[in-house]
Amino acid sequence: MKKRIIIGWTIFALVGGAALVLLPGGAAAQYTPWLYWTLLPKEHMDEIVGEASGETALDTIIDINGYNRDRLSEEYAGPFVETQVVLKRLKQYGIQAELVKFPGGEIWDGVKGELWEMKPKHQKLASMHDMVPMLASGSQPTDVTAELAWVGRGTPAEIDAAKVEGKIVVTEGSIGQVHNYACQQKGALGVIAISQSRPYLDPLQMPWASVGGMRGQRGGPGGPGGAPGGARGQQPPTQPATPPAAPAPAPKPKFGFQLPVREGDFLKQRLMANEKITVHAIVDSKQEKYNNEDIVAVIPGTDPAAGEIIFSAHLFEGITKFGANDNTSGSAAILEVARVLNTLIGEGRLPKPKRSIRFLWGPEIGGTGMWIKANKPVMDKTLANINMDMVGEWLSKNQGFMCLMRTTFGNAHFINDVMENYYRYVGEGNRERIQNRSDAYKVPLRVVAPFGADEPFWYSIETHYGASDHEDFNDWGVRVPGIMMIVWPDRWYHTSGDLPDKSDPTQLKRVVAIGAAGAYTVANADDNMAVKIAGEIASNAARRLGHSLVVGLEALNRATDKTLLDAYKEARGYIEGGILTEKDTLDTVLQLAADKAAVGAYVAQLKKSVDAVGAAHLGTLQAHMEVTAKRLGTKPVKIELTELEKKAAKIVPRTTAKVMAEGYQGYRKYLDAVSTDEKAKYPYAAELFTANELQLLVNGKHSVLEIKSLLDAQSQRKSTVQAILNYLTILKLAGLVEY
Repeated sequence: MKKRIIIGWTIFALVGGAALVLLPGGAAAQYTPWLYWTLLPKEHMDEIVGEASGETALDTIIDINGYNRDRLSEEYAGPFVETQVVLKRLKQYGIQAELVKFPGGEIWDGVKGELWEMKPKHQKLASMHDMVPMLASGSQPTDVTAELAWVGRGTPAEIDAAKVEGKIVVTEGSIGQVHNYACQQKGALGVIAISQSRPYLDPLQMPWASVGGMRGQRGGPGGPGGAPGGARGQQPPTQPATPPAAPAPAPKPKFGFQLPVREGDFLKQRLMANEKITVHAIVDSKQEKYNNEDIVAVIPGTDPAAGEIIFSAHLFEGITKFGANDNTSGSAAILEVARVLNTLIGEGRLPKPKRSIRFLWGPEIGGTGMWIKANKPVMDKTLANINMDMVGEWLSKNQGFMCLMRTTFGNAHFINDVMENYYRYVGEGNRERIQNRSDAYKVPLRVVAPFGADEPFWYSIETHYGASDHEDFNDWGVRVPGIMMIVWPDRWYHTSGDLPDKSDPTQLKRVVAIGAAGAYTVANADDNMAVKIAGEIASNAARRLGHSLVVGLEALNRATDKTLLDAYKEARGYIEGGILTEKDTLDTVLQLAADKAAVGAYVAQLKKSVDAVGAAHLGTLQAHMEVTAKRLGTKPVKIELTELEKKAAKIVPRTTAKVMAEGYQGYRKYLDAVSTDEKAKYPYAAELFTANELQLLVNGKHSVLEIKSLLDAQSQRKSTVQAILNYLTILKLAGLVEY
């Protein structure tokens, strides 16, 4: 029998006479301002922090992306300027590197874009030679003189009322949407858009925009890496519907120009005053063939069989779009990590690590995925991925946070807590604290670049977010746990304002130190380090489960007499899902252990402590439910499994060898082979949080009912048991899952 004694925030789980202590991680520094610890010894951490140079990383950003430029025609034959700079610096640092090319395709490239007012004035309105984003990607060759038509926000009604045929429309709306309707359907010749890219912040910035035909280019604003949501290019098949008819040929794109808000407002006011304005638009563009270029470098470990850690950063934000922070900063940062670790290891200032540390630069998502697909043996021995995307932003200018985007529960892994350890170390050591104003608690760790900002390190540990290269590693066919380091929000995201003046050497130095320390911790980990990491996970688990408890309590607080049972189920699901993922995370520490029996015994004890914390929280929920029932004037509820839930509790799905046999995305062909008629029998999309995550949660350990808890604990959108079973049935029909 176990006895649990709860004293404040400290939980003692008495197991077989031994007391296991679980303290909340992360929050501890708030109460012990004199103590800042890292997994690495202080002397190793001091070497890493001291060697890291934010100025060197910023120099790389400036060399690659000092301004918004037009890619020259000869670059498309390769190598691109970005590739040349990184390869040159790796050679300078004495790090061997390989350039790997994969098939690309064709992409639009602007050659000339001029927009002149002819009447009643003669003046230049826009030119891509002044600012490249002034010419929208996809614009087709033209030489036309026409009258302007003001269409406001560019709604269909406004466009219809303006009688735009044969005219060039001017809008404050979306250039792509207005082009699609005004030019493709109503006979307009082109579009001039007054930028709506956060004009309240910067009236001069313009988004990188498209009027179609922009193959290989990323999407518009929405979140880190493009539209909000998971990884692009690897979503499972959507719910089957009636097969679509053969698409009609798409109308040929015409052209689009952009004006910054400050300048565009003058044109807007004139048009709204009914002034007749005639302009001359000249556009020259062409399609360029290109290859995808990936750069790979390795700092070899002493034991090739021990595994690897891989840094990734996309060097190319599309092919024709550029951005200093998105993502030249991530590419510059992992380049500086490579220099720092290679220098420290080569000079004997850090011991040679057991495991190799690999660095990968390439085109976002697609180029990274191609390399992963071609290197399955490397993936099979890779422990974790650290992806840097938009990491160089000056935090106070951007009013942003340095975020750590964790893995999902389906790829639970110790890499999350390793990275959090160093985020906390830098963050708590470089922040404004009242205590630090006294002699007793001075700032213990000042990580500031000589020419960088001297300000706090504002950071945030976040739940999973995709839409970057780490999702290629998290792919079901790869299953390498990948985290993302990213600054968000970014006030100049995907705009002409994403320039090096928004970057900060101090921020880059801190990011490099965190990344280098995290990777080296894993690369050189022995059994003692495995034990330390396990303790860090268990400590943080208490805090995370505490958060799950308060979320569950709030679900009960919002309940009515009619929804109390559902709220109680929801509240318990948060904690039950949390318990499962914390224990899964602890299990991954054994990847680092040589003496798996000894480390495994310690991990088993910590898992019992997690169970104890979870049991205490479930008891609290029970008590809170009873108090809530009394407040609502109803009886306490009792959870009784339905017949479907009882069935789900007995099914433990596991993956077949087909899932990972062909590596990245290889499983998709088996899903595609299941007929549309068969898929239609098992609807799931409307009632399933995400099929991607469900796939990852199939690990042969958790029942379908437990998988529901793991899904629900991560999302406001709740999944149904039937939807989970339906999608698992499709996976079973594809030969990817068995029970």
